Amino acid sequence: MSKKIVLGFSGGLDTSYCVKYLRDDLGYEVHSILVNTGGFSDEELQQIEAHAHTLGVASHKTLNAIRPYYDRILRYLIYGNVLKNNTYPLSVSAERLIQALGIADHVKELNADAVAHGSTGAGNDQVRFDMIFHIQIPGVPILTPIRDQQLSREAEIEYLKAKGVQMNFSKAAYSINKGLWGTSVGGKETLSSNGMLPEEAWPTPVSKTGTEAIRLDFEKGELIAVNENRFEHPSQAIQFLQTLAGPYGIGRDIHVGDTIIGIKGRVGFEAAAPMIILKAHHALEKHVLTKWQLQWKDQLALFYGNWLHEGQILDPVMRDIEAFLSHSQEQVSGSVFVQLNPYRFQVTGIESLYDLMNSRFGKYGEMNAGFTGNDVRGFSRIAGQQTIIHESVKRSVDEEN
Repeated sequence: MSKKIVLGFSGGLDTSYCVKYLRDDLGYEVHSILVNTGGFSDEELQQIEAHAHTLGVASHKTLNAIRPYYDRILRYLIYGNVLKNNTYPLSVSAERLIQALGIADHVKELNADAVAHGSTGAGNDQVRFDMIFHIQIPGVPILTPIRDQQLSREAEIEYLKAKGVQMNFSKAAYSINKGLWGTSVGGKETLSSNGMLPEEAWPTPVSKTGTEAIRLDFEKGELIAVNENRFEHPSQAIQFLQTLAGPYGIGRDIHVGDTIIGIKGRVGFEAAAPMIILKAHHALEKHVLTKWQLQWKDQLALFYGNWLHEGQILDPVMRDIEAFLSHSQEQVSGSVFVQLNPYRFQVTGIESLYDLMNSRFGKYGEMNAGFTGNDVRGFSRIAGQQTIIHESVKRSVDEEN
């Protein structure tokens, strides 16, 4: 009886090679799974499943992980206003973790003998998948044919053609990875330290002009409505906002990052909805949270984003930080007003019942109702007392010497 292996499957060249190699050369009963994080249409999912069966898988599962992806990861990236290197909303790194968790669960469901993924030995994904498999399904062998054999694209194509596989072997000029939290774009321009992706490289063409005003409604830190459209789940609000803002070309940029394996890399991305949501959420927080809430959130969120990027979603410290981030959102409710323009957007203001910029307590630069000028005189002396003493002692010592 053949041993069962679960393969994370996207339908591309690498995972197609993995099916044939694991099945025909190693004799495994291959069970493929695609964990959808918002990057595929229903038609594409059907085509991928048909392709998997044509390759000879024993079974194929399509797991809709869009809502779990938001519930388990994205909500905390929004709570923390997380941008890697102040630029990148962790579009791909975040979704790889929910995909790895889904694959590991499928291994348990099938009581499979092994697990496989199509990562090469060049990037971050290999670490993320391997690490989660080691934690979630310890002792289950991990097979990575592309990485282990150091295969070139040409060698994979030659192998599949010899096996009679018919598929589109032409290499696109740009590699695209689309998900709920943004789309990554790689091409020749991102392989060096200088160069911007051309207009034709971006998956979403710019088709809108002029200015469009929109309103985002948040409830306890979560986006629940866009304009007059209220949604059952925040993932739906994200998808709807993307349809509004994406055609403006908003959220395009190139991220320069440090990989887990120690090298630097560049990747283009477009993430209209994530960038608008993060900036709008942050603007609302600046009005409703206290100074020290904001400062500690910044510090913890920076660590959270970096550790998530490194694949450490299962570290218990992440649950601790998530508890802090969740508690901080109790009063992050209100409306944020945004103007959309070609290639840019602007947050113009907020309205919230919890707004701490309240005229009852004074107006910055004009007047204050909470204290008097004499109160400030005393406060200033007390607040500077340590440094006053320090400077006095230092002057006395310097004068004596």
